[in-house]
Amino acid sequence: MFNKTVFNNSAATPVPTGTFRDLAERLLQGEAIGPDAALALLRSDPADYLDLLAAAAALRRRYFGNRVKLNYLVNLKSGLCPEDCSYCSQRLGSAAQILKYTWLTPEEAISQAEQGLAGGASRVCFVASGRGPADRDVDRVAGLVGDFKTRNPQAEVCACLGILKDGQAERLKACGVDAYNHNLNTSESKYSQICTSHEFSDRTRTVEAAKTAGLSPCSGLIVGMGESDEEIVEALFALRELGSESVPVNFLMPFEGTPLADTWLLDPVKCLQILCVARFVAPQSELRIAGGREMHLRSLQAMALHVANSIFLGDYLTSEGQSAAEDLAMIQDAGFVVLDAAESRPDRMADEPQTRTEAGPVAEPVAGPGQEPVLRRRGAGTARQPNA
Repeated sequence: MFNKTVFNNSAATPVPTGTFRDLAERLLQGEAIGPDAALALLRSDPADYLDLLAAAAALRRRYFGNRVKLNYLVNLKSGLCPEDCSYCSQRLGSAAQILKYTWLTPEEAISQAEQGLAGGASRVCFVASGRGPADRDVDRVAGLVGDFKTRNPQAEVCACLGILKDGQAERLKACGVDAYNHNLNTSESKYSQICTSHEFSDRTRTVEAAKTAGLSPCSGLIVGMGESDEEIVEALFALRELGSESVPVNFLMPFEGTPLADTWLLDPVKCLQILCVARFVAPQSELRIAGGREMHLRSLQAMALHVANSIFLGDYLTSEGQSAAEDLAMIQDAGFVVLDAAESRPDRMADEPQTRTEAGPVAEPVAGPGQEPVLRRRGAGTARQPNA
């Protein structure tokens, strides 16, 4: 069906629009897409993106209906990471003026997480910067997760602590952690160009260790770092091979003070094409529109919900997102409902105030194309209310 000879350059590949629909139907009948077909979809004519999106949306509706899962980030420890990942504002040598703080107290972490739940999130992601946790760090996280789950048994917990050592995944599982996030970030062939302090195999081993311990594997990628279309496809198939049940797709936020500052290589339609291909590659995986969606998808964020079934609510680790109220309104306006919405505050859509006493305006400016990401100055590690 797909001509392999067209994959030698980055020109748009003519793909009959009926092929998008036919391929989606075959996947719904149990077939799996291969790398050549995925590459053809990624290189399809941008003018046909609505047809591609409609086909990917059929897969999304089959497996996830009209629900959107909200995830909420709590940055337990920010900055001063010894690793040299070139995309990261917390990296070794970063001059980005981000918040830097050591471990939150368990009480602070739980308070932040519960505000995310109150905003409608069904999964809380506890994150800490660093290469990987010491055993005492795992014990620290285990204690706060145990307390959090006792108070909020309905909540899902994902931990993201870096490269795991033997036995640590099992310890996290025993305390009540449901999932473990460790993104591949890019393809194996690209990896040494974005990080030299550890290897791609360190990441895959951690995902495998989490799976073996019974944790749901959460692993995704970052696009916009100068990777080729082939490298995007390579990364997506590596994630499928790992069995990632939740796939966050991040769009590079080019922080000033990092090696990838001023790197602007994406446009909204390309972002949608990448999300569509991710859905074709892993139709039954949770697909999350993650960091950078506001500045790269821009006015097409709501359209992306027809392909992805999950987002982060509010802010990210070191940068601010659009207001949580805007997130919820976007979901509702696009005809979707929040997963486990009965557990969230039912009045949020209509009655969310525009300002908060401690946090100031909810709808603060979010970076657009060519603009520095808005650094987070609220929520965890500050005295200001979170964006939840």
